[in-house]
Amino acid sequence: MKIISWNVNGIRSISKKGFLEWFREEAPDILCLQETKAEPGQLDESLTSPKGYTTYWNYPEKKGYAGVAVLAKKEPCSVKKDFPPAGLDTEGRALILDHKSFLLINVYFPNGGMSRDRLRYKLAFYDAFLEYVDGLRNRNIVICGDFNTAHKEIDLARPKQNEMFSGFLPEERAWMDKFASRGYVDTFRRFNGEGGNYTWWDYKTRSRERNVGWRIDYFFVTKKLLPRLKDAFILSDVKGSDHCPVGIELK
Repeated sequence: MKIISWNVNGIRSISKKGFLEWFREEAPDILCLQETKAEPGQLDESLTSPKGYTTYWNYPEKKGYAGVAVLAKKEPCSVKKDFPPAGLDTEGRALILDHKSFLLINVYFPNGGMSRDRLRYKLAFYDAFLEYVDGLRNRNIVICGDFNTAHKEIDLARPKQNEMFSGFLPEERAWMDKFASRGYVDTFRRFNGEGGNYTWWDYKTRSRERNVGWRIDYFFVTKKLLPRLKDAFILSDVKGSDHCPVGIELK
């Protein structure tokens, strides 16, 4: 089973950049999208009802903002759009799909860089999310999405210059440490311990051309799923967004 996650930075925008051609060629069993910036009523059927897939959407009332989607070949047993406490996520940031043998959580964590209020919201979102998934310890869980934080120095090109910016702040990284310590495994690092592997590059500075990036998009799995983990990868050559897709293969 191949599962891919991608922050598309606007599905309407990326659909004009070869997204559907890439999707048909890649043909993942499940595709998780973040920052879709659209609701189904604004989209063509090629995106809302692609052949062979069922789609699920979560989006805020605010137009053109945030949002997540999942496109799956096999229908899940159930789908949820949020996690406790009720009212924390008003921005369409999560989809939780029960696939019997595992629970898939597609999540787009907030960016904390716009203001102190947004940073506080991001950290509150982090804490609520961890409390929620910790309550599901009896389940096999796959968690994917844009975490909006580079965990360790190896995960960004210029760690020293970014220590005081959201996305690499000590308190954000401390939460990532706590998250990992609870038994959630960074799948990519099971297969690749090298630097220079990034998933986001700043458009304004054209940093992708120089590979001056950040690894902020992840797949984490619970330890009980590790025997089924065949591969984890970053598709850094795939263009169309300021992020690139990441993925895993499960037996």
